[in-house]
Amino acid sequence: MATSPVQIRIDETVKKNATVLFNELGLDMSSAVNIFLRQCLLHDGLPFSVEKPAYKKSTLAAMEEARRISRDDSVPAYTTMEDLKRALEE
Repeated sequence: MATSPVQIRIDETVKKNATVLFNELGLDMSSAVNIFLRQCLLHDGLPFSVEKPAYKKSTLAAMEEARRISRDDSVPAYTTMEDLKRALEE
């Protein structure tokens, strides 16, 4: 089987994390991409759904509250689990 080189641009962090994952699976990047492309051909499209996640309003509100709390300097922050446990026990 003849092979043909392909050049793609990938976010550096995504590439690093994917390389680690693929190595854990015994694959290199080229093999993983080949598997993906073959699955696309077998499915006659992407082998997974591509969609914008639809969160419930309550989930979106909780995410916004977490974002607000994380930026609020008046909310105590803890760097260790021990500090958090101590604060909860007070």
